[in-house]
Amino acid sequence: MLFNSFQFAIFFPILIGLYYLIPHRYRWLLLLSSSYFFYSFAKTEYIFLLMGSTLCNYTLGILMSVTSKKKRKPYMWAGVFLNIGTLFLFKYFNFFSKSATSVLASLNIHQDVPMFQLLLPVGISFYTFQSLGYILDVYNGKFPAERKLSIFALFTAFFPPLLSGPINRARHLMPQFKQPHPFDCQKVTEGLRLILWGLVKKMVIADHLAVYVNHVYNHVGDYQGIPLIIATLFYTVQIYCDFSGYTDMARGSAKALGYDLMENFRYPYFSTSLHEFWQRWHISLSTWFRDYVYIPLGGNRATKWRWRYNIFITFMVSGLWHGANWTFVVWGALHGVMLILENVTQHFQTRLADRLFPDKASRLNQGVQVAITMCMVSFAWVFFRANSIGDAFAIIRKMFLIGIDGFGLKQSGIDVVGIPQFVFLLSMIVLLFLVEMWEGRGWVHEQLGNLSLTARWTIYTAAFWSVLISGVFGVKQEFIYFQF
Repeated sequence: MLFNSFQFAIFFPILIGLYYLIPHRYRWLLLLSSSYFFYSFAKTEYIFLLMGSTLCNYTLGILMSVTSKKKRKPYMWAGVFLNIGTLFLFKYFNFFSKSATSVLASLNIHQDVPMFQLLLPVGISFYTFQSLGYILDVYNGKFPAERKLSIFALFTAFFPPLLSGPINRARHLMPQFKQPHPFDCQKVTEGLRLILWGLVKKMVIADHLAVYVNHVYNHVGDYQGIPLIIATLFYTVQIYCDFSGYTDMARGSAKALGYDLMENFRYPYFSTSLHEFWQRWHISLSTWFRDYVYIPLGGNRATKWRWRYNIFITFMVSGLWHGANWTFVVWGALHGVMLILENVTQHFQTRLADRLFPDKASRLNQGVQVAITMCMVSFAWVFFRANSIGDAFAIIRKMFLIGIDGFGLKQSGIDVVGIPQFVFLLSMIVLLFLVEMWEGRGWVHEQLGNLSLTARWTIYTAAFWSVLISGVFGVKQEFIYFQF
């Protein structure tokens, strides 16, 4: 079931009504059954995979809790192989098989490597990492094993973050399922407001940008210069609105029920460096890799070369997590390389900034840093969005190719969506960044709170109608991160 579907518009109000009507001791059953019902809209058969994963991870957690730490290791490794193995089978087996076949063919060895015709279960990358984090936390003594299967099953299958995160930690989310959550009008209002803003991001901005981006990126040979740059910048905004829009709806749904999910985005495109960007973008995943990959590798407590190696490996693995395609691996590796270069040249950057901008706190200095960071992030998004490595390099090469028509000005690509729609997209992007800036400074919530009831509801109604009028309903627009 999609948050931007009519089914959810019926499902969620009924769930909220029932949730606050029944006693606390029965709510886990309502939430668990509702979560499985929610997941069944993706593919009913994969509910059994989710149940099997839940039961196995729960059992391993219990086994670790009744043994000493020295004897826990086999159970911990069993949990690692269970979760990573499941993910590998469904998501990566065919990818590595095809890659092996290509390598063998290049050596004139023609060998058919077996393939599995398996459909990737929606959300598997998220709930396996969430369960794996639980296993590692129990092993390291950071969180006690959950004794109640019902609570652990709800932790694994809770519907708001199930399909695309955020990836919650057991110590943050699981205790909340044991606490009573009386009806709180303010929380419900905040939750519904988050859902509405997420719908605006997804349906009014991201889905409309997708029309332009998909056309240009799917017809790379037809464009050069300006259209490719515009499409890349549009995709930079599209993926943010698409993914953060889902997160807003997930956090809003949970908040309306009384639960607090982990923050996943913190105005990432206002970052002044790549390091800062990764503290603001997909926070639940970046902190997961930090705690369970980067730090175990040695983190920054090693020599400089080892530290750089740790960063590069972490981002390579992160790229592979995003998808079974070399484009994602290159995207992750590129971010790793750029972060290392950013650190290596930090002294030079500081000296240059001191000369150009004596006042480090000046808006001009911050604006330049934000623009540079945005350009680097957008450049890397080319590999993330391109249909193949070949397309990615073609896009980069043709972006700055000056041809007969100058810089692609005669092929602006505006005809793809039309001038009114193009102007609409630009205005929505400007509105998005204005709201993000105001939110970051705390102005939005403060000003909304000071407005009269009539004024607030006028804003809510306008946002609601913008979704109904401008939202893309004719074409099924799934969330980008569903494929991961």
